[in-house]
Amino acid sequence: MHTDIIAGIAPDTKASLTQKDTRKGLRHLAVYVAALGFATAYIVLQGPFWPLMMIPQGVLIVFLFTLSHECTHHTPFAQNWMNNFVGHLTALPLILPFTWFRYFHLAHHRFTNDPDRDPELAGAGRPETWKAYVLYLSGWGYWTGNAKTLLSNAFGALDAPYLPPRQHGAMRREARVLLGLYALIALSLTVSPVALWIWVVPALIGQPVLRLYLLAEHGHCPPVADMLENTRTTYTSRMVRFIAWNMPYHAEHHSYPTVPFHQLPELHAIMQPHLKSTSPSYRRFTKDYVQGLDS
Repeated sequence: MHTDIIAGIAPDTKASLTQKDTRKGLRHLAVYVAALGFATAYIVLQGPFWPLMMIPQGVLIVFLFTLSHECTHHTPFAQNWMNNFVGHLTALPLILPFTWFRYFHLAHHRFTNDPDRDPELAGAGRPETWKAYVLYLSGWGYWTGNAKTLLSNAFGALDAPYLPPRQHGAMRREARVLLGLYALIALSLTVSPVALWIWVVPALIGQPVLRLYLLAEHGHCPPVADMLENTRTTYTSRMVRFIAWNMPYHAEHHSYPTVPFHQLPELHAIMQPHLKSTSPSYRRFTKDYVQGLDS
């Protein structure tokens, strides 16, 4: 069990592993934002073959999800207010209300791969047929699901068991603020199409890449309590690890979620011999996954 491995780590090593570092978080974020800023400027200024820049732009936008995810754990930065601030900033491009997502995600950690209690498996769950797989990759479920969540949080009932009543007011306010901002963006499109080219279209293009990445985290992992088994670590390039804030080390993250992103390689070195669900690459995982799909 992952709990046995964590319990066997020396106290001084645990202290080192869980040490947050705002400078490392800000440095990582600065490089990420610089890349996103460059792509955005290139599109706005319509450099040579600028529509092609919407591909990396889209990937960078949708992979802000991994930053939002880290902020739900309060691990990228030592100051919680900074984690919350950055998390709320990512909510707008992702259409993902941060306060709501934090409690949704913590429930996912508590009930990982439990078909009855993991909120990630609510509704259709992970695709098991080619039709469901193609629909999943399109991002249709993500965009429509998040839109429904926003509307429900803003005007409907907040009745999911993992949403604490003390946070209902904050969730309602954040949903209404986001809806107001989206209304302003929609209004801006009547004046200029810039939001369409730097956000809407790139995000639609990038979403399938994020869907493939996320499917590897728990897809075809068994519904057991051991995080070394119900969660997959995928070996990949430094570039992918960078844009995903080291979350390809996902079994390690689920086993010890208070370890910040920059310490996950060190935790991986400790846990690697004990990992039960791994894949040598995202390409290999995808190949294996589609072979199990029904027609």
